Formats: sequence, structure tokens, C-alpha cells
Amino acid sequence: MNKQKINTFETAIFANGCFWCTEAVFQRLKGVKEVVSGFIGGTIKNPAYREITTGRTGHAEAIKISFDPTQISFDELLEIFFSTHDPTTLNRQGYDVGTQYRSEIFYTTEQQREAAKKFIILLEKEKVFKSPIVTAVSEAKPFYIAEEEHQNYYNENKTQRYCQVIINPKIDKLNKYYSNKLNTIKT
Repeated sequence: MNKQKINTFETAIFANGCFWCTEAVFQRLKGVKEVVSGFIGGTIKNPAYREITTGRTGHAEAIKISFDPTQISFDELLEIFFSTHDPTTLNRQGYDVGTQYRSEIFYTTEQQREAAKKFIILLEKEKVFKSPIVTAVSEAKPFYIAEEEHQNYYNENKTQRYCQVIINPKIDKLNKYYSNKLNTIKT
């Protein structure tokens, strides 16, 4: 009898600014099966990007990550989450301003909630950031997938100015500090 390894994937949902940036970072990691850009945490069903950009729906631009915890842990995802955006600015990441760009972890299990809270406490205790962390930790709500043109954005638009100026430095940082966690296949 041939025994096959059965992968049990878990889900993590992070909001940490523009989903084009966060998608590009997390889809390069070993153990990440899929990264989907979308919206979460708002007041209307099935919002469109044009509605999100107004900031009136309450949704955050976010990514939904499907990952293999035997290859990359939720704590490792948290470390990369906190090191690739500024968790100390309320409703802002760089030039992107509004509640849709907030820093928030949407936990899918009680273990994720506890891990996120502990991680934030550790970062504060160690004074990793000069200002207090404003990242919210909230229970996952319905996640709405963004339009097709927002999926795999960086990989399909690397020559675009936004990608070169805003996303490339995040990828460079990932390559420098987390090279041991990267896929060998270039995306």
C-alpha cells in the first residue's frame, strides 16, 4: 500500500497596507500554497475595489494565505508580517492613507489569536519599534476576493513605477533577511 503525505493547510489573514505589496511578499515563502488579495472587516457584502478606496465600507485591503504549518509556522508568518510593514501607523502605510490600509491580523483559530497577542507583547517589551504597535487582532470575518486585476499584481506588473518604488524594497528586505524561508522557484 502506497502511503502519501496528506498536507493539512491552514489559513492566515493579514491586513498590512496595500494588498499588492503584501501579496508579493508572502507568495515567495516556502510552505505558502496560495495568497489571495481581497477585503475583510467591513459593513457591506461583496464590496468592489472602487468602494474600498473610499474608506467608507470599513473593509481593509488584506491577503488570505493558505500555508503548510509543517513548512512555515504561523509565528514565522507573524514575524514577516511585522517586519515588512509599519505596525505603528494608524490607518496608514507610506503614502496609502485610510482605514482600508490599517494593520490588522484576522485570526482563524484561537491559537492564532493567542500567538498574535503574544507576538505583539514581545515586540513591545523588546522595544522593536520606536512607537507603540497599533495592529488590531480580530476574529476573521467574511473575506471577499478582490477583482482579477488585483491578483498576482506585482508578478505581472514589475516594471510599473509603484512596484519598483514601493514593492521592490519590501522584496529586497525579504531576500536579505529571510532568504532561508524563500521558495527556490522564482515568482
